[in-house]
Amino acid sequence: MRHAAFRRFLVPLAASAVLTGCAAITAVSDATQPLDVYELRAPSTIEASAQAPLPRDVIIELPTTSGALATDRIMIRPDALQAQYLPEVRWSEPTPVMVQTLMLRAAEATGRVRYVGRTPLGVSGDFALVTEVIDFQAALDAGGETATVQVRFLVRMVRERDARIIASDTFEARATSLSTETTDIIDAFSAASDDALSDFAEWLRRAL
Repeated sequence: MRHAAFRRFLVPLAASAVLTGCAAITAVSDATQPLDVYELRAPSTIEASAQAPLPRDVIIELPTTSGALATDRIMIRPDALQAQYLPEVRWSEPTPVMVQTLMLRAAEATGRVRYVGRTPLGVSGDFALVTEVIDFQAALDAGGETATVQVRFLVRMVRERDARIIASDTFEARATSLSTETTDIIDAFSAASDDALSDFAEWLRRAL
């Protein structure tokens, strides 16, 4: 699919058209159409520690992100200055919740700590991971035949007892889709998130 043709099928972040009469009714009807749902999984290649888990609790807080990414819609950039959403598809959860879930599963897979969760078991955990999702989108490549997915998130490990940041790092990965078909773009999201989460899991092992 050519660049210009593909852009016609993207869903803009904002529209200035005023809907009246039948157009408004059509818009309401379109809004109720079910969307295909896609879900990413944590990497299956993360190896569990051979040692006993450390007696520590790690809380993965809900990541923050820009308003454009704080949604369950799948973002794609036709160019550097334009952000749109893939039509008729969505993530299984809003992007911040999905990233939190992926980080949680990756941290659990390391077998490094006694407890990993979204909330502490008691009053507070030993450490909290504070995350900012900077990039989680695809961008059309030159010619519009493929797209490159970029995943980037900043993680800070905070010691709960004194609110001190004891470690921080940015995890970033890219992957290029085979085409601009939705399934190929989702495959690229999966590959990029796998790489970034594998790096995150290794960092967590070292930081604790």
